[in-house]
Amino acid sequence: MEENQNLENLKEVGSPNIPDISSDIFPITIIGQIEGHTVLPPQTKTTKYEHLLPQLVSIEENPNIKGVLVILNTVGGDVEAGLAIAEMINSLSKPTVSLVIGGGHSIGVPLAVATNYSFISPTATMTIHPIRMNGLVIGVPQTFEYFSKMQDRILNFIVRNSKITKERLREMMLQTDELLNDMGTILIGKQAVEEGLIDEVGGISQAIKN
Repeated sequence: MEENQNLENLKEVGSPNIPDISSDIFPITIIGQIEGHTVLPPQTKTTKYEHLLPQLVSIEENPNIKGVLVILNTVGGDVEAGLAIAEMINSLSKPTVSLVIGGGHSIGVPLAVATNYSFISPTATMTIHPIRMNGLVIGVPQTFEYFSKMQDRILNFIVRNSKITKERLREMMLQTDELLNDMGTILIGKQAVEEGLIDEVGGISQAIKN
């Protein structure tokens, strides 16, 4: 019975034990696309915010958990859901460390900086670009105002939790010579540290020791 439960947990949220594990460091994986209120196609690898939020509450309440390791390999996704997860991680009372492997793009940037300390692997990338919206867009001034406020929420969160300035962040976001048919900036490994987004280049051993 316990084995079946572990398999079900692994299938659903990527962890065999929730949140009672033998280690006092609890790993959280944020992979693929962050799913918000709209369910994505089954062939899309997703991180569901309705799975992560209860986990974060359990982590905060569990005295046996001494720290949290957030492992990121995400292409971004739903802005509201991503920001909600980032705020939850940021408000945990326990020590938190993030590790970007592969990629931490778009709304993955706030998630990477939400922790007390952040690492990025040497080959991992982070893409900084303006927010997008799918579906019907009404061409009125209020739409622009909405986009502007949403963008500011993301920028302010990143600036509050890293060493980068808002001006430099906005400059990278609006660059037009790096991404094909798009605007933004790609940072690889050490570049993210040099820009003040991430604290250190490293891997799993450094992240766990920290």
